[in-house]
Amino acid sequence: MRIRLPIAALLLCLAAFAQASVTVDQLVGFMRSAIQNKQNDKQVAEYVKRMKLSQKLDDKTIEELQGEGLGPKTVEALRALAATSANLPVAEVKKVEPPAPKPQEPPPSPEQQKKILDAAREYALNYTKNLPNFICAQYTKQYQNDRQYGSILAKLTYYEQHEKYDTITVNDKPTHQEYDSLPGSISTGEFGSMLRGIFEPMTEAQFEWCCWRTIHNGRKAYVFRFSVDQPHSAWRIEDRDSHEKISPAYTGFIYIDAKDETILRFTQEAVDMPSTFRVNSAKTQLDYDIAEISGLPFVLPASAVMHMQSGKDDQKNEITFHHYQKYSADATLKFEDMVPDNPPPDKK
Repeated sequence: MRIRLPIAALLLCLAAFAQASVTVDQLVGFMRSAIQNKQNDKQVAEYVKRMKLSQKLDDKTIEELQGEGLGPKTVEALRALAATSANLPVAEVKKVEPPAPKPQEPPPSPEQQKKILDAAREYALNYTKNLPNFICAQYTKQYQNDRQYGSILAKLTYYEQHEKYDTITVNDKPTHQEYDSLPGSISTGEFGSMLRGIFEPMTEAQFEWCCWRTIHNGRKAYVFRFSVDQPHSAWRIEDRDSHEKISPAYTGFIYIDAKDETILRFTQEAVDMPSTFRVNSAKTQLDYDIAEISGLPFVLPASAVMHMQSGKDDQKNEITFHHYQKYSADATLKFEDMVPDNPPPDKK
């Protein structure tokens, strides 16, 4: 079944289906049309949140759509929809082909893929060494079960390859509370350690070609799927209530700029979480973009999403980084400059 609709027609159909039960087959067809038409991720996610299914939606179907380019907000909405459909009849889904694609560029040869990964590895392992000392604002929106309950504004100082977080406000109120003692989920390591952990030789990550993607305002990327088994994992996940820590196996995707082999994005998701550990799902996505420091361009974190689930408790942090500037002993950030007026646009 091939479905290809103009964007306006697609939105009308999504709105109509939001009022009635749909099959998994119909859902998949419209999600692929949304991908093909480059429909706004946030807008599609809002329609999905209002949908009702007549059949069970499984994780494999969602992962396939994610691999085809479905946006992160829509993926989150589909996971929520899957949870509500868990007790519905299993769909007998026919093989649904994606909309007729443009002629696909062939993947790089095995030799080229090795060179690409070798260059990305060198970039990742040396990434922090090439960063200047700087400060920036880190703004975090905290969600529980899709409802925002808090926000954290922090000054992040990066000096001699080390990160330091100073809390400025919690829920828009000034505070001197230590960052590590803040309530809810928090995130650190965006400035190199998470990326480095994927490419460290001791991690022994396994890479395989996935596809081509165009993200970040038209930047063409090689996309590789990777996996890390538990014995070699350096990813630390902590249950902040019990202070128990684990290092799970994980998998994800790495997006490498086809022009200069810098890293544009990576995702990682824990697999085979121990049944005794309270956190049963953990995943993150980090996007990089060009930012200027003292007039010079650097590839730096722009946004991140951290998502953890404990039973029915669903925690998500949306993090954005702003106002990078060169570090000095008297460097300051004006409060009014640190809070983003509007969230950054969704990036495909």
